[in-house]
Amino acid sequence: MGKNQERLSRKAYEAALEPMRLELVQMSRWLAHHHKRLLVIFEGRDTAGKSGVIRAISDVLDPRRCQVVALGKPSEQERGQWYFQRYVPHLPAAGNVVLFDRSWYNRAGVEKVMGFCTDAEYRRFLHDAPTFERMLVDDGVLLFKYWLCVDQAEQEARFAERLADPLKRWKLSPVDVVARTQYAEYGRARNAMLKATHTAYAPWTLVDFNDQRAGRLTLIRHLLDHLPDQHVPEQTIDMPPLHGKLGRESYPAAHRPLAPFVPDPAAG
Repeated sequence: MGKNQERLSRKAYEAALEPMRLELVQMSRWLAHHHKRLLVIFEGRDTAGKSGVIRAISDVLDPRRCQVVALGKPSEQERGQWYFQRYVPHLPAAGNVVLFDRSWYNRAGVEKVMGFCTDAEYRRFLHDAPTFERMLVDDGVLLFKYWLCVDQAEQEARFAERLADPLKRWKLSPVDVVARTQYAEYGRARNAMLKATHTAYAPWTLVDFNDQRAGRLTLIRHLLDHLPDQHVPEQTIDMPPLHGKLGRESYPAAHRPLAPFVPDPAAG
């Protein structure tokens, strides 16, 4: 971020996000009511903020209708399959939303830059991806593809934060350490990917994530604004008052809940 740009405060972020959360719940209800399928792909550089925006969306949705997919390194068997094959089982069913934390576009990014695929495999992917996505869209899948942008200085600050924080250190990998030196190469690979796979039916949308809070709001607002009218009348649930004395938990003699945890005052 530029020196004169102020980051969005947590208070302002939460205030702006709250009405969007209600819209996300309405969106999920609309998908279920109309048996629609929503697939959202999140791509971007390491530390860009993919998991944060995915949590902002998924935290308010019914986990039975919202799946987050973050596939690891392909197995030996998967490497011998059609490239898109391991992603197909995770595509959304009717009424569901699937959020891909990285996707088949690994081939156009990390695999290309780090040499994890051959040049022939890479070129075949750029040729085949639009056809694969055309099949999804023609079958009724609502497909959104987001690239999260982050400057190298901001990326370096986030890498340093992860290294210093034991609760975030798991996010770092040997590939990340090498990728730090390949910022320009990743940019060129992204630009080639955009040129080959940005289509009218499955366009890419770039979002500035140098300020992650502002980036989340921008992305979620765009997603909500580019779906059809999502208003579905909310089901009315009648909850009459209970009569009589309210019950308390009771247990067999051999079973009792754990004693409540009491923090050590000295640890504070």
